Amino acid sequence: MRHILARANVEILRQFAWSKTLLAFDYDGTLAPIVDDPARARMRPPTRALFRNVARRYPCAVISGRSREDIRRHLVGVEVAEVIGNHGIDPSQYDGPLLRRVRVWTAKLERELGGLRGVVIEDRVVSIAVHYRQSREKRRAAVEILRAAQSLGKVRVIRGKLVFNLLPEGAPHKGMALQTARDRLGCDTAIYIGDDEADEDVFALDEPGRLLGIRVEESATSHAAYFLRDQQEVDDLLSVLLSCRAAADRGRVTSRGPRHAD
Repeated sequence: MRHILARANVEILRQFAWSKTLLAFDYDGTLAPIVDDPARARMRPPTRALFRNVARRYPCAVISGRSREDIRRHLVGVEVAEVIGNHGIDPSQYDGPLLRRVRVWTAKLERELGGLRGVVIEDRVVSIAVHYRQSREKRRAAVEILRAAQSLGKVRVIRGKLVFNLLPEGAPHKGMALQTARDRLGCDTAIYIGDDEADEDVFALDEPGRLLGIRVEESATSHAAYFLRDQQEVDDLLSVLLSCRAAADRGRVTSRGPRHAD
């Protein structure tokens, strides 16, 4: 992996800024720092101000494990083109049996994990997040959560940062959501920034020249080609993206040449 903000690599961002590119972001750990209580995850004021300006210059999407409604509450004042929740499942339409299956999962997990202190089961309607950040016995909690999840049947388990995300097997994922959003918005290319295992569905897409994957924090196992050192560097990336788009716009004006009256 290469540091995207290294001088030699910023040129790649400039090249993408010349195209009609979609900027897509995860929320937790990317736009907002990870916190003990997910309900309290907020963008820092400088990040919010930068992101608001970036969303005015580029088509932007937020693709998160949270529900669409939850993400929208966190984006008040920031006008993005797309909000996609549940790891890419929202806004897909699902039938009653699938929703009932997730309801059954929730009830079963509450029975099996209810005795574990610090474990929080978050019902996201078409997926479930089981958090154990507040547990004092994190190793035991992880073992018990994974055991309970594997007993649910047709479930996809995505491990995040002190959370297990449980999705219906075969449901759309973040990679599919990004491709659909890019096509729907008429974009030629996309830049995606994320920070954990669920984002690998995007990073693993084989689209050289059309997709730039950037992971928050370097990882030897990630499919992303580039990384940011930490979540705070997201602000630096947003600033560089603004500069790249401004330079691209100036270049377009220059290439058209001055206008002369007849």
